[in-house]
Amino acid sequence: MLILDDLTYRLGDRALLDGASAQIPAQARIGLIGRNGVGKTTLFKILMGELPTESGTITIPKRARIGRLAQEAPGGDDKLVDVVLAAASERNELLAAAERATDPGEIADIQSRLADIGAHAAPARAAAILAGLGFSESDQQRACREFSGGWRMRVALAAALFSEPDYLLLDEPTNYLDLEGTLWLQQHLARYPRTVIIISHDRDLLDNAVDWTLHMANGKLTLYRGGYTSFERARREKQLLDAKLAKQQENQRKHLQSFIDRFKAQATKAKQAQSRVKMLARLEPVSALISDEVKPIVLPAAERKLSPPIIALDNVAVGYSPDNPILKRLSLRIDDDDRIALLGANGNGKSTLAKLLARRLAPLSGNITWADKLAVGYFAQHQLDELRPNENAYEHLRRLMPDSTEAQVRTRAGSFGFSGDKADTVTAQLSGGEKARLLLGLATFGGSHLIVLDEPTNHLDIDSRAALIEAINDFPGALILVSHDRFMLEACVDRLWLVGNGGVAPFEGDLDDYRKIILGGGERESSRSDAPKQNRADERRQAAEKRANLAPLRREIKALEDKMEKLGAEIAKLDAALAASDLFVKGAGKAAELGKARSVATETLAKVENEWLEKSAAYESETA
Repeated sequence: MLILDDLTYRLGDRALLDGASAQIPAQARIGLIGRNGVGKTTLFKILMGELPTESGTITIPKRARIGRLAQEAPGGDDKLVDVVLAAASERNELLAAAERATDPGEIADIQSRLADIGAHAAPARAAAILAGLGFSESDQQRACREFSGGWRMRVALAAALFSEPDYLLLDEPTNYLDLEGTLWLQQHLARYPRTVIIISHDRDLLDNAVDWTLHMANGKLTLYRGGYTSFERARREKQLLDAKLAKQQENQRKHLQSFIDRFKAQATKAKQAQSRVKMLARLEPVSALISDEVKPIVLPAAERKLSPPIIALDNVAVGYSPDNPILKRLSLRIDDDDRIALLGANGNGKSTLAKLLARRLAPLSGNITWADKLAVGYFAQHQLDELRPNENAYEHLRRLMPDSTEAQVRTRAGSFGFSGDKADTVTAQLSGGEKARLLLGLATFGGSHLIVLDEPTNHLDIDSRAALIEAINDFPGALILVSHDRFMLEACVDRLWLVGNGGVAPFEGDLDDYRKIILGGGERESSRSDAPKQNRADERRQAAEKRANLAPLRREIKALEDKMEKLGAEIAKLDAALAASDLFVKGAGKAAELGKARSVATETLAKVENEWLEKSAAYESETA
């Protein structure tokens, strides 16, 4: 068991850990969560012995090994598989000792220990881990320096997993992975034979790969049994209980203070008043567990809707060399309300297709038809480097709003989440999440018909990811999404496109089906019925015609939903007015007027709901 007892660590005048304690069960899989900046990475450095604490103790079982995902990518001429094998220090020492040993007893001891740790199966295990993280057999024999920084970080992750320390610390291990690698890692960690502590904002990983959740907030550590969903449920229950206790305590405080104020000057009551002062001092405040407010994310839509399709591709090829296109023979259609996720391993062309659809990359051949005045918002992680490090959010926005007043620019900055002094903080001093939020606001500044998001969540914490999901679902236009966050994919998209083998094709299953394929547990079905297969071009044309014919009905349904929402808000206001204590002071006529207005609104709402049900049923029957 790993025991953290009364740890205190300060960064300047701020206590990241303030008497924090936790007991980590043996062989547990822990998800370490908390808002960005609370000190999760600092806690890892303390556990590794890289930072001293001001007070408190850390108790670790004797001879236990602590390992951590390297913060820097490996390089050099060593083959990938050799880099991973080098992480098993005991195996390497024993193999070297076996080469030197001459004493039969010593040789027997060495060989016995090598067998105990599975040393001879190590190359196969290293190869399996690298394969799971996306490296082919030929890749594993290449020099590490031949790969980009992101791929070399995967090698570092493979080395950490292969070494299997007693306590494995992983800090955002999915940041450099695609969805396929994330699914494999999730399965691998769920079966990890020792203790692992994972810092992650990936809800799917935190629900399926861990069995305990360690929450870090306000300098304290609180351990919950179960994954993230269980933690959220327990936290909500604690919020309700703490809020109730806090209210009771506040009432008690007011009562004591009232007594003190009334009687402290009276000689006959002075002793009782002093007693109340002592009671008040001993009354410790209840820390109500209320989540910090997260600024909402807004994705503005273009003012004028466009008729579908907004993009149509006909036999398009795209890439970076005319002689070697990455994707070819693309015949695709995107409508004004499509929500599409691009699936496929890194290197298959997802980002290339995203750039093509965002008009950041021209086609090598074929034809693309763009809707007139189509506005596209595009976000990709590499664009964070395009932010000017010595300019703040206000200055970035001022470039887009040259004729606006300072108040107007600052109001817009506030809508991005940069209000007050934060709008004057240069981007070099912003966190990764703050930079992503600013870039997202700039990319969609003018309103969009289509938003293309390529891995938008890498620097966002769980609460900010939830805000982005809400913003996407509120956005009325089309969406193309590339993400390794399965929770976000399931919450935001309704169509899947599989990018691979030089092409793009609709994926007919769901993400569970895709997971089975990636992890080797299932095969993709080419058809869900025994009916003869139609020509794929005919299928696409018929599907496109069907969507175009249903577009007016979809718009009518959306208009009815908006009307129901407005009527509901109107009825709520009328109910509040009718419940006002001074209503009848204003006269019986006012009450009658409000009652009649509510009756009319209720009757109208019922009619609109009936119309909505009829049109929704018609739409569902057409799309079934």
